[in-house]
Amino acid sequence: MSEFDGLPVLRSPVAIAAFEGWNDAADAASSTLDHLEQVWDAKQVAAIDPEDYYDFQVTRPMISLVDGDTRRIEWPTTRFLVASPPGAERDVVLIRGIEPNMRWRGFCSDILELCHSLEVSRVVLLGALLADVPYSRPLPISGSANGSEVIERFRLTPTRYDGPTGIVGVLHDAAQRADFDSLSFWVHVPHYANNPPCPKATLALLHRVEEVLDLAVPVGDLAEESAEWEEKVRAAGEQDAELGEYLRELEERAGDSGIQPLSGDEIASEFEKYLRRRGGGGSASIF
Repeated sequence: MSEFDGLPVLRSPVAIAAFEGWNDAADAASSTLDHLEQVWDAKQVAAIDPEDYYDFQVTRPMISLVDGDTRRIEWPTTRFLVASPPGAERDVVLIRGIEPNMRWRGFCSDILELCHSLEVSRVVLLGALLADVPYSRPLPISGSANGSEVIERFRLTPTRYDGPTGIVGVLHDAAQRADFDSLSFWVHVPHYANNPPCPKATLALLHRVEEVLDLAVPVGDLAEESAEWEEKVRAAGEQDAELGEYLRELEERAGDSGIQPLSGDEIASEFEKYLRRRGGGGSASIF
């Protein structure tokens, strides 16, 4: 891989991006990027200067020991990593970040400028949202793209969500306005089992990455971990009659044509009903 002005010259690269925070239910999207970084041995080539985009009292830097005695500060930022998957005819740019606290438009401009410098041909954005879906079925994927042909090719169910958005939605809009070929995939995470990790949701996003790249991605232990996660939710439903009834209701409704993310108010309303049946109290997640 040759270098020019500090950046590598890549082969028709596709960028895949995910951000911790509001867009990342159960850490499913950021875990997908972490998995790709590991299995493809991706190397960092650039990072966004965090000074203009993060409130360090909200998103604090981390300090750690290196070699037992040297202290190093890790600043919250967005990193660009490059991978050359075995057998692939193109390179992949992984954009792994944290949702910024401020100046989102400038942040998106910096991201897209780097994508332009790396000659990225397509930007794929990954997100995860809370939804009223059964854990035992394939987790739905919704999303959007620049054209009906791409939507049909990747069997995207266009989202009908109307409300506040996060950095994934803003970056997707900015990429389209900048004439990038861009699309987004959002996995629907069961809101009653939203504590991370959710390997089934990460696995669902990985399968969509495979489709975009037309390339098999090693999944490691994710299939086994996904089965264990399902068993954990199933066992919780067996131990709690009210939860079990709720899960059965979701199964019966799973054939509905529309898949909808829940708003915060709708999630709260669903769980108020559930907690009232249980006698009140408790957490909004079964684990």
